Amino acid sequence: MAISTCIFDAYGTLFDVTAAARQAAGEPEFPHLIDNWAELANHWRLKQLQYTWLRVITNSHADFWQVTQDGLDWAMEATGLSGDPQLRKRLLDLYWQLQAYDEVPQMLRALKTAGLQTAILSNGSPEMLDGAVQSAGVGDLLDDVLSVESVGVFKPDPQVYDLVGKRFGCQRDEVLFVSSNGWDAAGAAGYGFTTAWVNRSGEPMDRLPWRPHHVLRDLASIPDLAGG
Repeated sequence: MAISTCIFDAYGTLFDVTAAARQAAGEPEFPHLIDNWAELANHWRLKQLQYTWLRVITNSHADFWQVTQDGLDWAMEATGLSGDPQLRKRLLDLYWQLQAYDEVPQMLRALKTAGLQTAILSNGSPEMLDGAVQSAGVGDLLDDVLSVESVGVFKPDPQVYDLVGKRFGCQRDEVLFVSSNGWDAAGAAGYGFTTAWVNRSGEPMDRLPWRPHHVLRDLASIPDLAGG
């Protein structure tokens, strides 16, 4: 069946999650961040994801903003920065202003021109996602922004992927699901979506029962995949 709907993970897929630490490192107030901003950003992202999984298996859901703060606190302690409340506040403020990757606007515009439905499906809270979409200026290129908060559990729980069919009335094999998280693309493939893993950093494939259908270095070829 032909693809009718393109669904995107948000953080790390459309929006650059390293941007907050990178930008703060370039500001004069935080010269101590210049040498280790990348380490901080990597720790932050990893713990943010790990905490979503732990909250699922312990049945202790909290929204993604809480998880994001918890992940940052761990990352700051791990990099010797936990005694800097000014830096913590600045990093959290910047997380609400993440920019899209360079190819995102043109890619989304091509999908809309081709008549496809587009949406975000994210662990992010509605407020966080609204901030990111508005900051990146891509709201007019999306038909909807779907948050896990409507079901109270994080990806890759099938209840999250169910949101797509409920919103768009499409079959699973009509969906192209795109994520920068290999485990997310794999989980969505097991659910029945056609999936693309955007592997910008060349990571190994996750050892899971399912595999993404496509592995890409960026999002530029998504319109071709959706039309093919």
